[in-house]
Amino acid sequence: MNIYVGNLPYTATEDELRSMFEEHGPVSRVNIINDRETGRSKGFGFVEMENKADGEDAIKAIDGSSMGGRNLRINEARPREDRPRGGPGGGGGGGRRF
Repeated sequence: MNIYVGNLPYTATEDELRSMFEEHGPVSRVNIINDRETGRSKGFGFVEMENKADGEDAIKAIDGSSMGGRNLRINEARPREDRPRGGPGGGGGGGRRF
């Protein structure tokens, strides 16, 4: 089960996140998302748990709990949607043309 973890403190580590979720069952993978340009955390990540029941228990137990002074937002991750990429003629702008 893939779980979204939002409102993470920017100082949170993958090891801290793993240990928090391992209290509820085996964790397959942890990934905190970083900004490509700065390398700093974007304040969210994903935890993959080996079975759905453990994942549901973790969501119920951890959602709203505090980590580094921030209340975590935890829910089942939704599949990533395809988004149009930027680039020549690839959207963005949206402003008036003169």
